[in-house]
Amino acid sequence: MAQIEFSFQQFTKRVPLTISRGTSTHTMMGWLRWTEEGVAGWGEAVPFAIDEQPQTVEGYEAALAANRGWLERATAWERIEIDRRLRAEGAPSGLIAAVNLALWDWLGKRLGQPVWRLLGLPATPGPLTSVTVGIAEPQVAADRVRLWRESCDVRAFKVKLGSKAGAAADRAMFEAVLGAIPKGARVSVDANGGWTLPTAITMAAWLAERGVDHLEQPLPRGQEADHLALRATMTMPLIVDESCRTAEELVRHASGIDGVNIKLMKCGGLDGALRLVHAARAHRLKILVGCYGNTALANTAAAQLGGLVDYLDLDSHLNLADDAFRGARLVAGRLELPDAPGFGVSHG
Repeated sequence: MAQIEFSFQQFTKRVPLTISRGTSTHTMMGWLRWTEEGVAGWGEAVPFAIDEQPQTVEGYEAALAANRGWLERATAWERIEIDRRLRAEGAPSGLIAAVNLALWDWLGKRLGQPVWRLLGLPATPGPLTSVTVGIAEPQVAADRVRLWRESCDVRAFKVKLGSKAGAAADRAMFEAVLGAIPKGARVSVDANGGWTLPTAITMAAWLAERGVDHLEQPLPRGQEADHLALRATMTMPLIVDESCRTAEELVRHASGIDGVNIKLMKCGGLDGALRLVHAARAHRLKILVGCYGNTALANTAAAQLGGLVDYLDLDSHLNLADDAFRGARLVAGRLELPDAPGFGVSHG
């Protein structure tokens, strides 16, 4: 039988992050440890909200309590069946992710192999990982770029726009950020659904003139029908995040987009992410792997997919003042994966 432990802890962000939906100064982290055959695997769950049903600490605890009986009678070798049943029981995707990651970590440790090798991927680092500049006054945003450059070797930046103050404020902030970003660095923009269609059309053209690589989630979730009209005016890729949580949703929206942001918490772990990867490639879409306020545990797990994707946006652990895990290291702008069993992450 498996032994399952689940606990939560709050962490402080070094720099508060503001997006179109609000500001966060802390992040609440849930950790699940699955122990079986003398091996322990770790998974992570982070509360998040992208629609009318936010995922919460209380929701994760309740779902685990409802499913604990059969989970503890299961075995980690039945990972796919565990994933299927949790989904059938209506468990929140964040809890499914925590269980799924713990099972992958367990499998790697049990077999003495890193997860990236079990996935059949090379040891080479994946794409550049971007670091995030949140919505702020222009000088504050430019200062955030400088803080990032002082703390680590970054080569790609994601700029959050969609300010409640309007498009003029977005343009002023972006110009300030662009002036602080080193020449040759990749720049993308994420509006987190903060624009109307007319604003998105205008801003997309303006940003393209300034060398932006791709635009993420310009319109709110629920306005996917407008993607075709927006994309017809764009010269850079349109990538969705909040609009797509699962492979099934991706198939419905694929004709109006150029790519998808896959997050382990949204899709339910590595197996859900792999389904999205295959669906995206079948529709010839670009793939970005992102995060919420995750620690190095979940971000190192997500970075295992680096060999399969076009973009990584796994920087949240770099902005935690007191991360409890150590995992992938940022080297020359890329996350270097540990060559150790499982995710290769150390705790404490």
